[in-house]
Amino acid sequence: MPEATAAEPATKPDRSAEIRRIALATYFGTALEWYDYFIYGTAAALVFPALFFPALDPVIGVIASLVTFALGFVARPVGAVIFGHIGDRLGRRAALIGTVTLMGVATGLIGLLPSYQTIGIAAPIILAVLRLLQGISAGGEWTGAALLAIEHAPPEQRGRYAAVPQLGSPTATLVSSGVFAVLTLLPEEMFQSWVWRVPFLAAFVLLAIALYLRVKVEESPLFRAALAEQKEEKLPVLETIRTAWGRLIIGGAAYLAGTAAFFVLTTFMISYISKSLKLSSTLALNATLVGAVVEILVIIVAGRLADRIGAAKVCVIGATISVLVAFPVFWLVDTKVPVLVIAGVSLGIGAISIPYGPIGVALSVMFPARLRYSGVALSVGLANILAGFGPLAGTWALGATGGQSWGPALLLALIAFITLVGSAGAHRVSRRAPEWDAV
Repeated sequence: MPEATAAEPATKPDRSAEIRRIALATYFGTALEWYDYFIYGTAAALVFPALFFPALDPVIGVIASLVTFALGFVARPVGAVIFGHIGDRLGRRAALIGTVTLMGVATGLIGLLPSYQTIGIAAPIILAVLRLLQGISAGGEWTGAALLAIEHAPPEQRGRYAAVPQLGSPTATLVSSGVFAVLTLLPEEMFQSWVWRVPFLAAFVLLAIALYLRVKVEESPLFRAALAEQKEEKLPVLETIRTAWGRLIIGGAAYLAGTAAFFVLTTFMISYISKSLKLSSTLALNATLVGAVVEILVIIVAGRLADRIGAAKVCVIGATISVLVAFPVFWLVDTKVPVLVIAGVSLGIGAISIPYGPIGVALSVMFPARLRYSGVALSVGLANILAGFGPLAGTWALGATGGQSWGPALLLALIAFITLVGSAGAHRVSRRAPEWDAV
């Protein structure tokens, strides 16, 4: 047997099993995070107005409930700063353990929260505080999960591994909407009394599983390399803002549809279908369930396509399609024909899932390893400042147009257009400065 020469590097060990384990941990943790987040959105549309804002007019009660939903998004930039600092100073793994713990505890406590009838004004105040804690957690969660998967993946497979944490979102939609769809079949009085708490209390059990998986995860090799070379920044958040503020704006715009449009198509759409169109809430929830299945398929395809043509290009294509289908989505829903309602919601969710699948790679290539957690988290945080008001903006647009759906349809198209512009900018940045080659 011939000996290996210097020109023939030793065979690298097969890390596929390790990478798959890391991908599983990021997927499950992200699914838990989004499950916790989504059950709040669903409950905000269906349950919280009567339980925590009973003294208000029903319409105002819905708006007040959606305002607490938006608070979680306002808090996400705070989480981006906190966990961006932790992620770039102490590591991706430490940040992810912190985010999942905070989210699981806050969500479980919502399930234990007494209603307005029991403790008065303290109930909505505590609800708002717990929602803020959810938002702080979510502000750092997705970034850490995406980076851990991407930075462990082989260069030629970053698109498909970046899509793995994204699958946590539709999985959470399936589980959260599925749970509520089943629970709403129970008597209304029972559901409003205590049954709605079950999905929130389940977060404690899911938290234990997520923590078990994440504690066993290996730290990112790129972060370890930066740490060994003493390339970490003392104040990574401030350094990112100082040196890459333009990229932060581009990244925020590119990410916007993945969150703002999604909540227009889910949280707002559930309220629109059940309250404005007077259709059953079960139909609205079933539409999001089918949409989640479509989202899973689209994310997988988009991730693999990103490895072939580039992540930012896929984002541009997906954002363009999202602009084009914004009005047809509402035309289908407005027919009130159940199968067409489901088709409309699925069409919208499927379209915005195209840029959502590889967005992790599209954003991460714009920042060097020592600033990457902060850069991506802050970009997403900027998007979420607007995204949290998506359902509220949809409600306002509906009222401003006299109950006509072209208002929220125009809002959906505008969100997608902003993502189109941001994705095009991300493509230009990645072509000029391929940061992956420099870390």
